[in-house]
Amino acid sequence: MTDNPFAAWTKQMQDMAKAMNPALESFTPKGFEKLWPTMPGDMVEQFAGKGMNPEGLDAKTKMLLTLGGLTILGAQAEAQIRMTVRQAVAQGATKQEIAEAIGLMGLFGGLPAMNKAMSLANEVLEETPE
Repeated sequence: MTDNPFAAWTKQMQDMAKAMNPALESFTPKGFEKLWPTMPGDMVEQFAGKGMNPEGLDAKTKMLLTLGGLTILGAQAEAQIRMTVRQAVAQGATKQEIAEAIGLMGLFGGLPAMNKAMSLANEVLEETPE
């Protein structure tokens, strides 16, 4: 048994992925981002927007809420934050709305978490065409 259960779990998952597909041996979260940077808009709206609840929140609002939650978690999920920012932009969120969603979370998750999420969002927004 290892002293680091996360490392053991990661190795187990990598071994399983390698057994299923040898190309997955060097799979990383950034690799997943490159594989599927955003979902098609109609798919997001169907599963994360008004498709499931016509009277509910739209996909853009849900992406901003998701971004807020990921920020509060201490911005530990870097790949997920970058993917959510991309998806929020694809759903029509502006840079200002993304900045406000992250900035507000500084009150709940703390300034270090907010700064990290803002940095990750800026990386994505710099590579996103206007």
